Amino acid sequence: MLLMRKILILLWRIWFYIMMGIPIIIMFPILLILTSREKWYPQFFVVARFWAKIVLYGCGFVPKLTKEAQVDRTKSYMIIANHTSMTDIMFMLYCVKNPFVFVGKKELAKIPIFGFFYKRTCILVDRNSQRSRKEVFDRAHARLHDGTSICIFPEGGVPDDQSLLLDNFKDGAFRLAIDHQIPILPLTFFDNKKRFSYTFFSGSPGKMRGHIHKEIPTKGLTQADKKELNEKTRNILLHALESDLKRE
Repeated sequence: MLLMRKILILLWRIWFYIMMGIPIIIMFPILLILTSREKWYPQFFVVARFWAKIVLYGCGFVPKLTKEAQVDRTKSYMIIANHTSMTDIMFMLYCVKNPFVFVGKKELAKIPIFGFFYKRTCILVDRNSQRSRKEVFDRAHARLHDGTSICIFPEGGVPDDQSLLLDNFKDGAFRLAIDHQIPILPLTFFDNKKRFSYTFFSGSPGKMRGHIHKEIPTKGLTQADKKELNEKTRNILLHALESDLKRE
């Protein structure tokens, strides 16, 4: 029985990567055109959200989103969430309609097909390189000036399957938000780790819940307030995760 379950999970995980790749292959000419100019990014973002829904529903995930407040479609945000799974990318695209750019680890650019457009549209960071981190800030500043939101997973990594959140958030998202005086938009992902963990022989189709919290303003804040903003944001996510755990 255990062997059969592992075989089914293996086949299902292979199907996940097939679902990631096939729509990209089909839409390749359109995606190639839309990623050739930064001014066409909003149009690319619409296609990316469509792709994300294909992957989620095609793999048997059922997205459920709740909100504490409506997201202003005319504003730029620093979007942050807890990092739990590779499905975080698709689920974030499902949850947020405002065009945004991911700041993500460069390793994902190695994934066949997906990685080609990932490195063309995202801001890649090599956490072992000081120069790379500076380039990330320069590119993020440029996109925020254009009115595009930025999405960062501030844990800087994925907690193990027993942890809710890493102990500390990286400061980059909060530094950028204060520099540009844009609000933080926190999201909590409750089920992504359960649905598609980085532990290979695990996961299953099913409900995938997300919650958009009220935005956290940064108007008037300075870099001296960065630590407090960081901790406030982390506590919002941690409280939501702990409360959900108690309800189970």
